[in-house]
Amino acid sequence: MPWKTRTRVLPAAAALLMALTAGCGGGAATQASNTGGGSQEDRYVAGDGSSTAFDPGERVAAPEVSGETLGGDAVSLADYRGEVLVLNFWASWCGPCRSEVPVLNEVYAENKDAGVAFLGVNIKDNATAAKAFEENQDVEYPSLYDQPGRVPQAFRDTVPPAAIPSTLVIDRQGRIAARVIGETSYNELSGLVEDVVAEKGGSAAGGGPAEGPAGATRAADRT
Repeated sequence: MPWKTRTRVLPAAAALLMALTAGCGGGAATQASNTGGGSQEDRYVAGDGSSTAFDPGERVAAPEVSGETLGGDAVSLADYRGEVLVLNFWASWCGPCRSEVPVLNEVYAENKDAGVAFLGVNIKDNATAAKAFEENQDVEYPSLYDQPGRVPQAFRDTVPPAAIPSTLVIDRQGRIAARVIGETSYNELSGLVEDVVAEKGGSAAGGGPAEGPAGATRAADRT
């Protein structure tokens, strides 16, 4: 699987999260702005679909977040320790979120028997609309309901989800192994997941870059 190394400069985490929790993505260098209208979808700022994979020694631990799914079940990221977790941030008013559901479902179906779990995070949304989205789009995995946007805020000092949608791949040790900003594709997501599934062993949870936050060190960008 070909990889290309390049330097990435990430925007300030606080600025990203302020933009995201306002119903937008963040980072002008990697986002395309929609300036029309005043609805949530009008204020949506689309990611460019770029992905970044972090070597095991560069990874930082995902925060310990918890809440309830749209179905009312308690859920915590700690529940998935020992599995590879795909964490997808979405909203019912987000067009690219609808477009990528078939990809997410397909990658989930192909990998769930290999120790891969999927969890959505529905943010800045109405619960009724979010539940209708899950039903109408046939989403095959649960989603944590996070109307205030507290989950992306919890990631602000790690690898923040910088757009809606954004997807994080978390390794078996609970560290962030990859991020996609914007709508993902089958080849992109399946490749990222398969790479993490194929990893053997690894350092203890809580490891990360020797200096600075993830993204300030070298990252591998899939082409």
